[in-house]
Amino acid sequence: MGAKPPTIQDLYTRRCQRKTVLSATARQVVRKDGSNYQELLLEMTGQKTVPNVFINKTHVGGCDKTMKAHKDGVLQQLLCGENEVYDYDLIVIGGGSGGLACSKEAALLGKKVMVLDYVVPTPKGNTWGLGGTCVNVGCIPKKLMHQTALLGTSIQDARKFGWELPEETVKHNWETMKTAVNNHIGSLNWGYRKALRDKNVNYINSYAEFIESHKIKATNKRGKETFHTAAKFILATGERPRYLSIPGDKEYCITSDDLFSLPHCPGKTLVIGASYVALECGGFLAGLGLDVTVMVRSILLRGFDQEMANRAGKHMEEHGVKFLRKYVPVKVEELEAGTPGRLKVTAKSTEGDETIEGEYNTVLIAVGRDACTGKIGLDQAGVKVNPKNGKIPVNDEEQTNVPHIYAIGDILEGKWELTPVAIQAGKLLARRLYAGASLKVYHSLFWPLEFTVPNRDNNKCYSKIICNKLDNDRVIGFHYLGPNAGEVTQGYGVAMKCGLTKEQLDNTVGIHPTCAEVRLIPDQLQATFHLSCSPPHYKLQLALQALCSTD
Repeated sequence: MGAKPPTIQDLYTRRCQRKTVLSATARQVVRKDGSNYQELLLEMTGQKTVPNVFINKTHVGGCDKTMKAHKDGVLQQLLCGENEVYDYDLIVIGGGSGGLACSKEAALLGKKVMVLDYVVPTPKGNTWGLGGTCVNVGCIPKKLMHQTALLGTSIQDARKFGWELPEETVKHNWETMKTAVNNHIGSLNWGYRKALRDKNVNYINSYAEFIESHKIKATNKRGKETFHTAAKFILATGERPRYLSIPGDKEYCITSDDLFSLPHCPGKTLVIGASYVALECGGFLAGLGLDVTVMVRSILLRGFDQEMANRAGKHMEEHGVKFLRKYVPVKVEELEAGTPGRLKVTAKSTEGDETIEGEYNTVLIAVGRDACTGKIGLDQAGVKVNPKNGKIPVNDEEQTNVPHIYAIGDILEGKWELTPVAIQAGKLLARRLYAGASLKVYHSLFWPLEFTVPNRDNNKCYSKIICNKLDNDRVIGFHYLGPNAGEVTQGYGVAMKCGLTKEQLDNTVGIHPTCAEVRLIPDQLQATFHLSCSPPHYKLQLALQALCSTD
């Protein structure tokens, strides 16, 4: 006995306790033997092939479109009757390294993306442009000011190599350095905005706050509010320096958020803290010839190898940095206003009741950082946050407890921090969410940080890798044109001899900021070697195709 012919209702999916039925008009024209099912479906959908998927009266399409709907989160909305149309596929909150990397990658994959970034002014009133901590008040200005200190040392060394320099002391001009560094940072801010515009990412300089799970309020510096919705959100708000909660800390002290744009030389400086930020800043300030003291509560570089930490401390002491160990500040007072002024710091011993006082021109606090998650309405969205440190627990896919909200960067609990990790996490998250293409040749122009201030050879340096698609994307070629090419290539050469693959390279965290970390842009040349690229790549394509097809 033959099976009963299915009715057209069977072509629909029943989920979320709802059964979808075709309208009475459509049922009237279905023949009893079902011979015109295909004609009806073609008329309704324009699709001849099977499967032809409907969910809750909405036509999804065939297998490929159904899988894409699943990856984009659309399928889940349809299954649960969520037919709301959102303003954006993705909203990224935070315009730092991770947020920018993720937003650009998602846009390259065809998604409608918005980025919101707003810098809350420091107690001293300082703000900065697009790009986050690393670019504006972190790695980039720190390395440039460190380079300034190294140049001072090189001047002293030069005499021993035969350079006849004036015997009088060479002086350093803080304002000239600060202006040059900030001009470079300004150019980076502009470049980031242009990159977002070129990739059709909508950037808004506003403070974002959830008011619903899929909706945020954006407030600009004038207080104007706008509202935006998205299918998915990525939190990339980063961290800001922590203060001491003692009298005078916010009134008279500065942090790394203020140092790099300080309009005057800081003079005699007390650095409070033993973090890498504290030691980096104390180191380059001493290298500029300033009187620097570092106040340490317990040990240097907690969490680092202590043998290495102590060697770093000893080196700093040998080069003029003074350490005040086993003390914590309890009060900061202003003795005299000025640029710089004079401050009195009272500190207490951690091993007894002894107190000491000292006078300084500048007090720099570097005792750690706090996640910027407390005032963005995460409770309204239902996102769980660790109340002790403000950090967000996520799974291995950077997904919070709310399925459509993800988080990356320094705000994650128990995850690796800093810029290179955030950049990689942002790119990889966008690819996981939106299924990027598979590529085999990767190349990039870049501008070494050392070249920026003297404005030398902008985007003349170049790097490229070639992967064998028939051998698990094994790296079979590495090309590098830039500073220290021998040292850079040597490291990659060892890795290639060990069978380096593109996936392993992607999962490697770069040392930042260096030339060796240059990320080889994955959207320059397709691995399928279609002959549709620009003419200069034509012979290269053929050569690579032949190379990848040989044993």
